[in-house]
Amino acid sequence: MSGPVIYWRDRILAFTPGESVAHALTRAGIAAFGPGPVGVPRAVFCGIGQCQMCLVQIDGRTVEACLTLCRDGLRVGPEQEINHD
Repeated sequence: MSGPVIYWRDRILAFTPGESVAHALTRAGIAAFGPGPVGVPRAVFCGIGQCQMCLVQIDGRTVEACLTLCRDGLRVGPEQEINHD
């Protein structure tokens, strides 16, 4: 795969510069970003960071996928996989 990529749980996904992580994940067919509060899967809902339903872990930090722009080599995973040790 040529061009910039992000990694979703070690799956390689291409993205277009200027694209949010949420958009890149959704475009790749990833609709659920992991478990959320009260069993509701995390996913894009408001698209402006207000609801925080699209929280993911990126390079060890919890961020809103809809507000975070893709950068080549980002490692993205579900927010619940954060190591709290």
